[in-house]
Amino acid sequence: MDHNLLQKYNVPGPRYTSYPTVPYWQKTPPTAERWGELVSDTFAVTNSKQGISLYIHIPFCESLCTYCGCNTRITVNHKVERPYMEALLKEWALYLQVFGDTRPLIREIHIGGGTPTFFSPAHLKELINGILAGADVHPQAEFSFEAHPGNTTDEHLEALYEVGFRRVSIGVQDFNPLVLEIINRHQTYDQVKHLTEKARELGYTSVNFDVVYGLPQQKVCSMTTTIFQVINLRPDRIAFYSYAHVPWVKPGQRRFTEEDLPDSMKKLAIYETCRGALEMAGYVDIGMDHFSLKTDGLYKAFAEGRLHRNFMGYTDTQTALLVGLGTSAISDAWWGYVQNEKGVEAYYKRLEAGELPFFRGHVQSREDLILRRHIQRIMCNFETRWDGTGDVCGGFYDGLERLEEMEKDGLIEINPFHLRVTEKGKSFVRNVCMAFDARLWADIPQTTLFSQTI
Repeated sequence: MDHNLLQKYNVPGPRYTSYPTVPYWQKTPPTAERWGELVSDTFAVTNSKQGISLYIHIPFCESLCTYCGCNTRITVNHKVERPYMEALLKEWALYLQVFGDTRPLIREIHIGGGTPTFFSPAHLKELINGILAGADVHPQAEFSFEAHPGNTTDEHLEALYEVGFRRVSIGVQDFNPLVLEIINRHQTYDQVKHLTEKARELGYTSVNFDVVYGLPQQKVCSMTTTIFQVINLRPDRIAFYSYAHVPWVKPGQRRFTEEDLPDSMKKLAIYETCRGALEMAGYVDIGMDHFSLKTDGLYKAFAEGRLHRNFMGYTDTQTALLVGLGTSAISDAWWGYVQNEKGVEAYYKRLEAGELPFFRGHVQSREDLILRRHIQRIMCNFETRWDGTGDVCGGFYDGLERLEEMEKDGLIEINPFHLRVTEKGKSFVRNVCMAFDARLWADIPQTTLFSQTI
């Protein structure tokens, strides 16, 4: 990567798991009645063919990983499991009421956190069985969960396999003991190796590793060692994330300072070295942060133009309706979004009152929907097309004008009715999308809201 381009375009920017991004949602959320209408309308149109996706957030962790940007609750009291599980099922029952007499067709389930495997295998199995009791399962359903190597047991893998899970995402982050110590992450290479091999032995068809670059104490040489250890275990896909340093949002990150982090040049060197190693090993860069073997469904979706992006990241499953259950979970009905209460107690209180527990949301305007489609295509396919009728708006044309400099730098190509991100420009895909972010340009933040784009 050209260092001058890095300096030029390495600015704070969104990751675009949604448009508009959460900080630019409307100040007043939709009413419960309005949200119910949006969900019901999308469900009625798409359920029978696409099915729906479910994201289940389990916030509990026994210890705080100091790099983490997720919504968590730190506790060693496992008595919290049952009341939280019952609350999740209560929230699901409220959505079943919105769906009416039609049983939802489950196309995708992802359990994230926190630490999903904080729950016992028995409770995870009971939770999923409780959800599936009121639903049908799509014949091509994909169920996945996030696994912490330090506490995920063979019994966790077995219990979730029995209820339909075939994908597991293992939180590796780094294998360097110095890095793991400063981020308060307690796990070993042998634990990751055992978890990977056991999952495959049981019949899991896709194993993902989450690896993070830009963490404190990381060096090019040590991170290269980690990547070769990752390659040796041959996961089907790898999410190679850039660490987002936002201590003003996540106080746990104040355990270390900017001086502990690799600077932008060193961080770039780590990324480029590791990316080269992954590509030499047969992994394909299919989108921002994500690499996949050609045998995995994520690559096949990318190659066939079916890749999708939502609040769970990249997925090969396309559904217009995503229902988020649990604290801080975000639901997407295509025509709008809502996010649940972040605190466990506030979440319980809303459910006890018989209410869907969201505290903020956004209803899409016509321009929002047009820009969302273009941003999604750029994030998933590195290109977008338009015919000049119903797929353009003022914000879109403004975005094309903002891209003139990136076109001069060779990062994109703009032809009549077609925009393509070049190979040189793929590392700057977030910047390309930012050009079309009409809400961001209308209200440029005076404080830092997002992590750096590179």
